[in-house]
Amino acid sequence: MEDSLQLRQIHKSFFGVHALKGVDLSIRKGEAHCLVGENGSGKSTLIKIMSGVLQPDSGEITLEGRQVSHLGSHETTSHGIQVIYQDLSLFPNLTVAENIAISHLEERGRVLINWKEISDIARQAMARVKVNIPLDALVGDLPIGHQQMVAICRALTCDLKLLILDEPTASLTKQDIDSLLAVVRDLQGAGIAILFVSHKLNEVFAIAERITILRDGERVGTFPSKDVTYEKLVSLMTGKTLDETRFCRAGGDEHVLLEVRGLSRQRNFKDISFTLHAGEIVGVAGLIGSGRTELACALFGIHPAEEGQILVENQPVRISSVQDAVRAGIAYVPENRLIQGLFMRMPVADNIVVTILSSLLDKLRLLDRKRRQRSIIDWVSALEIKVANPTVAVSTLSGGNQQRVVIAKWLASSPKILILDGPTVGIDVVAKSAILDFIRSLASRGLGVILISDEISELVNNTNRILIMRSGRIKKEIVIDGATVEDIQKYIEEAK
Repeated sequence: MEDSLQLRQIHKSFFGVHALKGVDLSIRKGEAHCLVGENGSGKSTLIKIMSGVLQPDSGEITLEGRQVSHLGSHETTSHGIQVIYQDLSLFPNLTVAENIAISHLEERGRVLINWKEISDIARQAMARVKVNIPLDALVGDLPIGHQQMVAICRALTCDLKLLILDEPTASLTKQDIDSLLAVVRDLQGAGIAILFVSHKLNEVFAIAERITILRDGERVGTFPSKDVTYEKLVSLMTGKTLDETRFCRAGGDEHVLLEVRGLSRQRNFKDISFTLHAGEIVGVAGLIGSGRTELACALFGIHPAEEGQILVENQPVRISSVQDAVRAGIAYVPENRLIQGLFMRMPVADNIVVTILSSLLDKLRLLDRKRRQRSIIDWVSALEIKVANPTVAVSTLSGGNQQRVVIAKWLASSPKILILDGPTVGIDVVAKSAILDFIRSLASRGLGVILISDEISELVNNTNRILIMRSGRIKKEIVIDGATVEDIQKYIEEAK
């Protein structure tokens, strides 16, 4: 079968660090090819070279049988290569229809706008992935899952030959994922090549014909998916064997850290009541739009509740702002760490201490630089953040290490209650395991944790109880003892 794109002996370095070391990759026409590896393995760099964002230091690129000296963004687009990155690259101030149709209009050099054509293009694209998002909604107002679907729809409006999907399902529900994988298979049938990058290995096995594995900037190998097992794939990616166990709450501490009574916010959630004990991890599950993230934002004062009561250690607290939540001992690691959780252009060091600057002042109200540096070193060590120097921008870190920085930032404020919204989204299996182990250790020290996740296995293995939300209400509370992933998935899909 003819190759759509072939890379040979690709090398790329940044400031003396080798990101790619002689990597080979070939993607055949009409093939679903998966690229896997830990964060920092070189996947993102390789994708940026294929899309023309970066140029390799050396190596050969062959496009549809023709060797090219380099790929620029214009060349990749004209050759039908489309990329959906993890950060989506959408226009938050434009509507859904405008975001979907913009690439189509640019490709044809349109000067005059035909609004009916824009709407038609958007509807046709959404029909292909079986979603229905209001065309006139501003993308910046949509939840991350819906934004992901808009980005996918936009890529489908062009004359595709190769579609590169970088973690396309990170924030999608099971139903949305199933629809997307069906679309991928349809595109294959039309002769379009797919490069699918995902940390969710079950999806890799569901869609891949071949799998290429990167580790530390080198290609470990390319294998037919039928020739590798889940365990072998993890071992090839990491050089390790992971052991999944269920979380068991230490002791029986019945000390109530958080009690929520009848919490409501119009058009977000209604009559929410639950408790969170010291040392407990409570999961929150539900489809996109169920109110999970909105509840988290209310508890943290981003979008305060309009009715109801919040008690922290049996004391009523009024949370009208983030400052109120922090004073009450509540911390929040948000769903979208790139936009809501980090100052991406600022150093790792500044991101870690941003929540505790007032506590690092001396008697003259000047910053005590020694205490600041000591705090930074302590948190980099405690969360095992892989960074050569904390003065580098946090944007240079892998997804897993960025997530550790967000967690460190809020743990530095010494919270009693930690709310985590999708803490393992877009990170590899080893980083995910390490972060979940750290969350368990926090609970073992008496912290109360609320864990929001789309990954049911993550909730089943790492919580004591799961609250099932639908249409802004808690429909069911499930104690994990004996519950299976299939049980929880059924409750989520059937909750009424």
